[in-house]
Amino acid sequence: MNSEQADILDLLSGHTDDTTIERLAFECLLTNMTDDRVVSLMNILGWQGDFNCFAIGGVPSASLASTSLAIRKAVRDLGGEHVVIGTYGTFLLALACQMGAVTPEVTCTAVMPAFSEPLYLSPVRSGVAGASHALRETMFSLQAAPALSTPSRPLRADELLPERALLGDDYAREELYRNVYQVLRGENPDDPTYLTVSTFLKYGSSLENTAKELNVHPNTVRYRLKRAAETTGWDATDPRDAYVLTTALAIGRMRDR
Repeated sequence: MNSEQADILDLLSGHTDDTTIERLAFECLLTNMTDDRVVSLMNILGWQGDFNCFAIGGVPSASLASTSLAIRKAVRDLGGEHVVIGTYGTFLLALACQMGAVTPEVTCTAVMPAFSEPLYLSPVRSGVAGASHALRETMFSLQAAPALSTPSRPLRADELLPERALLGDDYAREELYRNVYQVLRGENPDDPTYLTVSTFLKYGSSLENTAKELNVHPNTVRYRLKRAAETTGWDATDPRDAYVLTTALAIGRMRDR
């Protein structure tokens, strides 16, 4: 824990207004602090129990203050009560407690005019740990957004997994390892899926060279690649998906070694 974080938590023992507590809670969550003292911060702000939440972040279309006001108004108008807002560089990030009509899609639509590009919307997460996860993936996704030539609006969680991993996002690395690499590896050592995908990527997505290397018919390679796409959600024949798979394989090999 650095001195700034220690100062943040020391303030809990004294009288502090809600605005300051919100700023402190935001800084703790963004730096991946999720212990009982941070839970206490959130409790003071009314975030009780195992709440569900999501994050929205981006570059304000006007000023930070006007975008912040627009978000708070949108949450209130939708029947919500709790929102934590802070900044990271030029980005404004908002954590909203899901309740009533305050859902990711509805809230994002309501606040979208207050943001320019890029804009990110996180999945729903639970509790203080989930709140930190949502804010941090939003931060990393916004930083990684320039890597995409045509980013969607809003950006979603899986769209920047390789780029987030390169920036040091542990959540992205874990996602690529567990839900891509380990799924490809499977539990059956005789399953040829992993070998087929890795060979296909090694040979620059050439069916013929992959088939020759594996001593099978090209149609067999096509079938295995299709099955891999169905199980992982990533298609090795698509250039973007191939990049995701290549990154996942690299992470998995390094981690397993």
